[in-house]
Amino acid sequence: MGIGGRTWIGAGLAIGLLLGCAAVATAGQEDASMTPAARGVTQVLTAAELAGWGRDRGDAGALIMAARLLAEVPVRQADGESPFLTAASLLDEAAAMAGDNPGLVDAIDRLRDPLTRGVRSSTFGAGPVLTVKSLQARERWAFDVEARGGEILRVAAIGDGDTNIDLVVRDARGAVVCRDGFGDHYPVCTVSPRAGGQMQVDIVNRGDVWTKVQVLSN
Repeated sequence: MGIGGRTWIGAGLAIGLLLGCAAVATAGQEDASMTPAARGVTQVLTAAELAGWGRDRGDAGALIMAARLLAEVPVRQADGESPFLTAASLLDEAAAMAGDNPGLVDAIDRLRDPLTRGVRSSTFGAGPVLTVKSLQARERWAFDVEARGGEILRVAAIGDGDTNIDLVVRDARGAVVCRDGFGDHYPVCTVSPRAGGQMQVDIVNRGDVWTKVQVLSN
């Protein structure tokens, strides 16, 4: 099993904006009567806001996250002009901003290839992980994923910048296969399991204050 290091994005501010925009856009609307189509429209609007924020600040990470949001919304092309706000167009913009930054280039390439999925399922359901967790000072949080055999598995935990975050991935036997404890707030783990199977992801808030963590996987 190969062990990889960090290759992702320090986009805590972008994530914070994403969550804030989503909260504003859905206030008073996210109830049982809201259809999946309506939620999809809200997600597209959130992506547009996040992309605008990223352009204003030259933040490629924000554009990458906006592209991921758009890619999750199923759309049907009608007659007329082609849409200008698409996941592909946002990734093109992000690539122009990213230059030769290897972490950003890697994230863009993975999103361009929708078949690259390291997680079959997790505690949160089928498919890649995208969730947010508030961790108290010194709190440890763990969840399970079922990794695909022969695929690269990448997990990122992006904190809000208030405290240091550690990330550890263990295999089904409990052996550590990746650890990122560099003392920053955006640890990343990359592993290449030859055979699929259950793995455990551990995230630790090393600081003396609570923090919000956005967790993502491919």
